[in-house]
Amino acid sequence: MNNEEHILTDLDFESFDLHPTLTASLTSAGFTRLTPIQALTLPYALAGKDVAGEAQTGTGKTAAFLVALMQRLLSTSAKAERRTQDPRAVILAPTRELAVQIHKDAVLLSSQTGLRLGLVFGGIDYDKQRKQFDDGIDILIGTPGRLIDYHKQGVFSLKCVDVMVLDEADRMFDLGFINDIRYVLRRLPAATERLNLMFSATLSLRVLELAYEHMNEPTKLTVDAGTKTVARVTQSVYFPASDEKVNLLLGLIATLKPTRGIIFVNTKYIAERIQGRLERAGLRIATLSGDVPQRKRLTLLDRFKNGTVELIVATDVAARGLHIPDVSHVFNFDLPFDAQDYVHRIGRTARFGSSGQAISFACEQYATSLPDIEAYIEAAIPRASVTNELLSARPDRQIAVGERAVVDGVTLANDAPVPKDSKHGGKPGGGKSTGRSGTGRPSGKPGGSRSGSRTGGSGRPRSGGSSSSVSSAFIVKPGVNFSGTPAAKPSGDAG
Repeated sequence: MNNEEHILTDLDFESFDLHPTLTASLTSAGFTRLTPIQALTLPYALAGKDVAGEAQTGTGKTAAFLVALMQRLLSTSAKAERRTQDPRAVILAPTRELAVQIHKDAVLLSSQTGLRLGLVFGGIDYDKQRKQFDDGIDILIGTPGRLIDYHKQGVFSLKCVDVMVLDEADRMFDLGFINDIRYVLRRLPAATERLNLMFSATLSLRVLELAYEHMNEPTKLTVDAGTKTVARVTQSVYFPASDEKVNLLLGLIATLKPTRGIIFVNTKYIAERIQGRLERAGLRIATLSGDVPQRKRLTLLDRFKNGTVELIVATDVAARGLHIPDVSHVFNFDLPFDAQDYVHRIGRTARFGSSGQAISFACEQYATSLPDIEAYIEAAIPRASVTNELLSARPDRQIAVGERAVVDGVTLANDAPVPKDSKHGGKPGGGKSTGRSGTGRPSGKPGGSRSGSRTGGSGRPRSGGSSSSVSSAFIVKPGVNFSGTPAAKPSGDAG
């Protein structure tokens, strides 16, 4: 978490009369000047006025509400009846990953304040998380379910809360948390007795209705209201057939060479099929979906951040709130049904002023979402051509059937042909092995090949489905790693 130079305003944090320990924490963390959302909202929030803030993903919303929250706690006294286990501030997040990220940012920005932080979320460490309250908590960060669980057991009270923050409130609605949110809000002190902050990349009418019901005359503040997507994201859309999508994805990965990428799909089933296919191509990939156990989920995200995993294929559970630095590419393998999800997906790249690419596939199953997406972002997404070269290109770590290789210490294997998938057009993404009308793209059979862009004519060929059809693939010999040295004998298949 940091404020990058090229997206900052001329306003600096020293222009506010912040508590000395908060100023020292900000300086230590490298925060000097404000991002636009911080410059817009902090004057209101620091003056004690409620704020509903809307801004593009990755523009510093978290720091905006953390600075206002911490200043409030440091400059006012706690209620006389407060116990040490009763939080003075509560931050609700829709997902465990977002709650964890907010906590990390809060640790950074409160390093010299003496404020005590608590983090609660479901899935793991029930007793361990509960013990945090024994040491006292000033700022409680968490997801609704676990937080309400502890509250109902009498572990803490909400009667002494001075600041209430809802982050990604529209996502709370999407995940069905609205009743949980109302449970929490109705047990807080009156809205006029606390500071209320709501931040999100999008503030829908239903979210604003909630704000006006439970906040104290909030001010709605919007940054770049006319531009829903991040300006530094280069967007493009391809129009492949459903059975060409995996080949196109492999070709784009081989061509673009993403340093860290996220592939979004609409179902867990497709996520698992893609992971298997890309593993056979020698790529370090993992799947993030809603039913991944929490401990494994956090480990997976850490591996992605440190580069052990280079690609994640994810359902929309990962589309909102994750702060993963330096994501170079986002692939919408399936276009989302909801246009707002498109914005949040591509917001995983180009964070805090960096640049990135967002590439979408509009196949016959999901192309109907494209008009709604373009209407929502108020722009036409540039079209790109599906070419024979893209469909046949492969990463230079291709693993042939029956062979195995070592990639950065991880043993990968391709022990079986790609299974047929009757529901999704034959082999996953592979398509037919022969072309249409007597002509064909490289298919591993004699008859030549054709290059150039796809025109959409009835005689255009389909892509080849087997790895043997790819002339550019680097096929790894059994038991040999990519540096050409013998690999250790594997104890079992990886992945």
